[in-house]
This record gives sequence, structure tokens and C-alpha cells, in this order.
Amino acid sequence: MKFDRTLIISLLTALTLSAVSCGEDNKKPVEPDVPDTPEQTEPGNTMVIYEANPKVFASSKSLKAIEDRLDEIQDLGVNVLWLMPIQQQGSKNSVGSPYCIRDFKAVNSSYGTIDDLKSLVRKAHSMDMKVILDWIANHTSWDNVWIEQHPEWFTKDANGNIISPAGMGWNDVADLNFNSQELRTAMIDAMTYWIKEADVDGFRCDYADGVPADFWKDALDAVLALKPDAVLLAEGSEMELLDCGFQMLYGWDFQSKLASVFSGRMDVSRLYDAHANEYKGLAEGKERLRFSTNHDKAMNESSPITMYKGERGAMSAFVISAYMGGIPLIYSSQEIGYAKTVNFFTNVLMDWNSNPAYTEEYQKVMAAYQESAPIRGGEPVLYNTGDVVSIYYKGGLMVVANTSGSSVQVKTPMERAGDKAVDMMTGKSENIPAALNLEAYQYKIWKIEK
Repeated sequence: MKFDRTLIISLLTALTLSAVSCGEDNKKPVEPDVPDTPEQTEPGNTMVIYEANPKVFASSKSLKAIEDRLDEIQDLGVNVLWLMPIQQQGSKNSVGSPYCIRDFKAVNSSYGTIDDLKSLVRKAHSMDMKVILDWIANHTSWDNVWIEQHPEWFTKDANGNIISPAGMGWNDVADLNFNSQELRTAMIDAMTYWIKEADVDGFRCDYADGVPADFWKDALDAVLALKPDAVLLAEGSEMELLDCGFQMLYGWDFQSKLASVFSGRMDVSRLYDAHANEYKGLAEGKERLRFSTNHDKAMNESSPITMYKGERGAMSAFVISAYMGGIPLIYSSQEIGYAKTVNFFTNVLMDWNSNPAYTEEYQKVMAAYQESAPIRGGEPVLYNTGDVVSIYYKGGLMVVANTSGSSVQVKTPMERAGDKAVDMMTGKSENIPAALNLEAYQYKIWKIEK
């Protein structure tokens, strides 16, 4: 059964919920029509993606270093490993970006060899994990062999000079012109090479909005012919990409609103609106990628620790991003609470044992996520409770998370007060209280038993 994506967000009239922060009452929403007892629903998502930046794992032989950490990655509830670009990187006019590809069919030698990739994929498959590659179809490096052999495959100015993507500021790369059928054929050949040669399971496609949709349709048809269960993620926002075979679009607006809520610049209701808008009109089986950080945010803005006001805020933000719906993403470094920016142009090596309690908390949060899949189906009911995000799934899951740096008292939904539940972080059975006291950035994940 497919549930309507319209959220039950009651913001305008008097109702049964309130939040009290520092002793002051907040607005109360209309009580939504929620059954008194949980009902069985279509199971929720189980896909969890881990974005592996090779440059944080090792200064050389990164693919082997990632393989050696697959057990720890899987312990985060992960079943899809996304490798940031592993192809040979260009050097002409380079600024160090791995998204500047010299050879689409070669492994970056500083990361290892094609055999290292094959070994990583084999081990991941033995653990029931899929491996997807970052794919950059929009442009190449300035020393890519195609520039010399096929200059007609590139966008040119009025004087016949190859140019960078217009208006992007990416001067280290040359823009491809998809009016060329020969280019399209070569690009699809390069994509399918990695499936045939290394048995990878799909792609995260960089700047997918910058490439014609009809190319993606042909390319993804070719990928799906080889891997019918391929994972296909578009870094894009255009809905037509979903008609081309992509399963997921980015949730950029959700992440932006999430950061604004934690900074105090925006009300929680605006986050709920972002969630609703991102799912409006999505066909069955299509999803949004949900994240509190990723490689772009961690490099160009700040670490999640800074963005969400400390370790506790970063954890609360992650819980919200994972449990409100969509496909959760974990970026390599956030599970240890790395507090600095991560420049993915250079090696920024992580000490994976630096914050074991924080890593263990991530493991517990995502273990609860996977365990709750059978009751996490359908559209979540979102309660407006001031600074607290309150999420309820009719199958019997309730999540609350304080987005503020102050303690709050929240009245729980009338129909949930007194329910017997299990705190999924502690395993403790308890009755959900009528009024819940939450410390700064505290969260609760309950599995309701009646």
C-alpha cells in the first residue's frame, strides 16, 4: 500500500500539544487523527548509505584501508557503501579535486589498483553490502585524453575554445557537450565498464542536473540491464531525473532547514514544510537522500559539530535526518564527531578510535533504525512542539529530539501518553509520560508495545 505523502502538520489552531522552554508556553497544534493503538503498516526503508572519502582513510592504498574497516562501517547499520571518485585524477589546471577525472576507466593510483577495488567489492558483497561509485558525467579534467582525441565532444565558445561549465566557477574542468552521440556512447561504455570489470552495484551521479535527462535515461537503462537491482542516486533536484531511472534525489532543502533550526534562525515547522515539499509528487519507490552533513558541507561550511552546536546537537540533528523519512547518509568522519572541516582535496586522516562513546552511540541509533523498519512504514505524523521535533509512525515508533541548547518540557500526544514502550537506546521498558523533560539536544526513540 502506498501512503499519501501529505504530512499531518497542524500549525494553525488550538490542540493537545505544547512545549515549554525556559518556563514559557509555545504554540499548540491541532491534534492529528491518530489511532489509539499502533497499526501494522508497510515496512519502512532499510537502506543506509555510507559516503567513504578515501582521503580520510589513508594517504596511500585507501581502497585497502576502507576494506579493512568494512566491519566497523557495517556496524553503523550501513548496507550501501558509496566511494567518492576513485578514478584517475587530472593534474592540468588542477586544484586537487577528485571530481576532475583524467581517465574514466582507471583507478587513482594513490588509492590502489583495480584488483584492490575488486577485493573491496567482493568483501562487501560477502557482507550483504552494495558498493556504488561516484560518477562525474558533466565534465573532465583538462588533461583527459578525450580533449586531444575528441575535442568535438566538448563545449566551446564563439572562438572555438573549450570552456569550463558556465557559471559554476569550476576552472579546473572542461565542460562536455552531450549533443555528441559518440560522447554519449563513450560515457555509457565507461559507466558499464565498472560493473562488468569490478561488479560495482550502481552510481551516485554528480551534478546530475547539469547533464541532459535523455542521456541519463539511456545510461541508466544500460546499467539496469547489467544490474537490475542497481542503486542509483542523483545529486540533483529536477524531478524528471526520477523518470530516467534514478531512485533518489538529494534532500538539500531539508538539510538547509535543519541547520537553520539548530542555529535558532528558523522554526521547526519550516523543517516539516521542507520534508513535505521534497516528497510532494514523488512516485512510489522514489526517495530523498537525507543527511545532516556530507563532503560538500563538511568542506565548504563547517563540521557538523560546529553547524549543530556541539556533539549533542550534531547527534540530535542526525537522529532527525535519519528518522523523519528518506534514505539516511553517514559521511565518513561524522561518526567520530570530527570537529574540523574536511578538505576532500587533500588527505585529512581520521583517528577512528578517538571518540569511542560517540561512535557507539551512532551504532545504537542505527541499530534502532534497522530494528524499527517493520513498524516505521507509512508517512510520519509530525507534531509541532516548539523546539522539539516529534515524529510518530503508526506502526508503533515515536521519536522526539530537542533542537535547542536549553532544557524543555514537552507534553506528549494525548493518545500516546501512558503507552507502554521500549526505549530503543537503553532497552528499558517504560510508560511514555504525559509530560517529557528533555535536556539540551536530548532525543528519545521509543518502540510502542501496545
